Amino acid sequence: MSANSATPSTTRTSRIPSVPFWAQIVAGLLLGALLGWLARSQDISWLYTTLEKVGDIFVQLLKLAVAPLVFFAILVSITNLRKVNNAARLAGRTLLWFMITSLIAVVIGIGIGLLTDPGAGTGLTPKDGQKPEHAGSWIDFLTGIVPTDVITPFTELNVLQIVFMAAVAGIAALKLGDRAKPVLALSEAVLELLQKALWWVIRLAPIGTVGLIGYAIADYGWDLIGKYATFTADVYIGCALVMFGVYPLLLATAARVNPVQFFKGAWPAIQLAFVSRSSVGTMPVTVKVTERLGVPKEYTSFAVPFGATTKMDGCAAIYPALAAIFIAQIFGVELGIQEYLLIAFVSVVGSAATAGLTGATVMLTLTLSTLGLPLEGVGLLMAIDPVLDMMRTATNVAGQALIPVIVAARENILDRAAYDAASSSPIDQADADADTDAREAGQKVAVPAGA
Repeated sequence: MSANSATPSTTRTSRIPSVPFWAQIVAGLLLGALLGWLARSQDISWLYTTLEKVGDIFVQLLKLAVAPLVFFAILVSITNLRKVNNAARLAGRTLLWFMITSLIAVVIGIGIGLLTDPGAGTGLTPKDGQKPEHAGSWIDFLTGIVPTDVITPFTELNVLQIVFMAAVAGIAALKLGDRAKPVLALSEAVLELLQKALWWVIRLAPIGTVGLIGYAIADYGWDLIGKYATFTADVYIGCALVMFGVYPLLLATAARVNPVQFFKGAWPAIQLAFVSRSSVGTMPVTVKVTERLGVPKEYTSFAVPFGATTKMDGCAAIYPALAAIFIAQIFGVELGIQEYLLIAFVSVVGSAATAGLTGATVMLTLTLSTLGLPLEGVGLLMAIDPVLDMMRTATNVAGQALIPVIVAARENILDRAAYDAASSSPIDQADADADTDAREAGQKVAVPAGA
């Protein structure tokens, strides 16, 4: 028995220390930038192709789990609300704070655009633009929520329709009560399976970072970024003001918690969002860090999946506001107070059109069509979009973790001791938890054998 109990201790002391996940991401960023520069400056075609394929495979792996993950996450999250007191109140407060922060973000975006004139001096003309393959409109948005069948939304990755079906299934399960328990048990098991598989993909993020960053630099180069310098800076500054200015202010005043501690806990999700450019792909990490920030699991399982498909301060507020001003200046269209109010309205109400995927083209086309601006303007921004999308998605995910913390704090259900203690990476901790479980399981089996 003593020999068995000594085995775990020996294993721990001989284990090679692991590199923190954030350090792996930073190393991937630096290596990707170096390889991208080499591929472009030395015209190394095989390196260019390799970087492209590595990045594409990583994004494809993330997208592979998106459709079933969204469906089962929304379904389970709705049914989990039955375990929460004042569930309707919590859902309403969550949506209200989504709208408040979106409004603040879009006002910041408009303000920066008016101050900097991002479309001036770029040398771009209307001839440089082209219409996107897919455009969004209010009619398409409203009619597109309801699918024509249950298969197409999954094959075409229409997240909005998947959310609709999951919501209907979740509400129906609540109405059925005990008769739906087998379905809910299966759904929870499938969700755990998907999240486990996605964790494996997330562990590949440092390698994916090398490919995504390297390909962006090799393909676009610094010259293109220079042409869009003002617009790129506006997007990054706007997102930074929201993430590191507005969010800390709301945490300190509305939630009355330490903002620094929030970023300690949420940083693993924010950095993964920056690399992956996918709110939905980052969702398992966002759920984990939000729980560790002291938000009850039952509420987190609703708020985070809901936010991953509708809460987009970067993609659906700051970016379309700046892009509309940029495109209007290129095409020589004057925007007035009415147009700016429309931008705010679209950002607050239509953000679900962004649907948590990489890119914000649908939201941008929805904004442009509402304002009557030429859709060819979307083509002006497509080349620079991946560079912008990294910061936009990081802002989205920060907001998706922020709102549950604020609502939980204001409803007095936030575990403030857990919030103050949150700091570790969810990936490192998940591994540690798995090791602990394995060791405990080994001990439980070994003790009777030794006895």
